[in-house]
Amino acid sequence: MALTRVTITIPPELVDAADARAAELGRSRSWILTDALGRYLEPGTARGVGVREPPATYEAGLGESRQAQLEADLALTPEERVLIAEQTASIADLRRRHPARDQVIVFDRYGDFLQWRQREALDV
Repeated sequence: MALTRVTITIPPELVDAADARAAELGRSRSWILTDALGRYLEPGTARGVGVREPPATYEAGLGESRQAQLEADLALTPEERVLIAEQTASIADLRRRHPARDQVIVFDRYGDFLQWRQREALDV
């Protein structure tokens, strides 16, 4: 990716805060400022104020598809529900024993890789 050098003037306390955050994350000041600017310009942010728009509100109750699923599940006999639950549990158990191995995991820093490896060893 091509980069462009930009000179800006900002208050010293913002520079100090950016440097502290950069040290925390093991990144450069440029990376921190670029990331902050990118987040500020993301769609869904209120332009000019740097504040995200409020989240969408949701209505109480079940949607059409969930209502239909609930009615279908309640139409089953107790024995059928238990059988389906057992089938679902066996599928979940198979997935735990044979996890997918066709994934690519990328880390920004070697320290991130070490943390991931440690979590995997703990099976978190």
